Amino acid sequence: MIRIRPEEVELVPIRAQGAGGQNVNKVSNAIHLRFDVRASSLPEAVKERLLRLPDQRISADGVVVIKAQQHRSLEKNRDEALARLQALVARAAAVPRPRRPTKPTKAAQRRRVESKVRRGQLKAQRRRVVD
Repeated sequence: MIRIRPEEVELVPIRAQGAGGQNVNKVSNAIHLRFDVRASSLPEAVKERLLRLPDQRISADGVVVIKAQQHRSLEKNRDEALARLQALVARAAAVPRPRRPTKPTKAAQRRRVESKVRRGQLKAQRRRVVD
């Protein structure tokens, strides 16, 4: 498992969206996490796979931006944001197995052609009968 150094992660407390009562304008409970992939100490292969992931949280500059505001506590939101970043890096760290191209067996090819022939014969029977 790849560890992310705390000094490479920028955590900024922000005000959470949505209803919050009288306290909403005073307390910053949400967390805005920023992690620069290119400037990080991750292995090069993991960086490349991470930047190629089809994830909207990764910007074109190679910065991962995660916003956590699920919990009422700043600490819980911080932990959740770091866990989400760790999960994203773990997904990129997993090396995909190379796909080996396969061919259908001779029997499968024969079955396919026979079913096509049967279907064609069935459709031929629906045509108009000519004397």
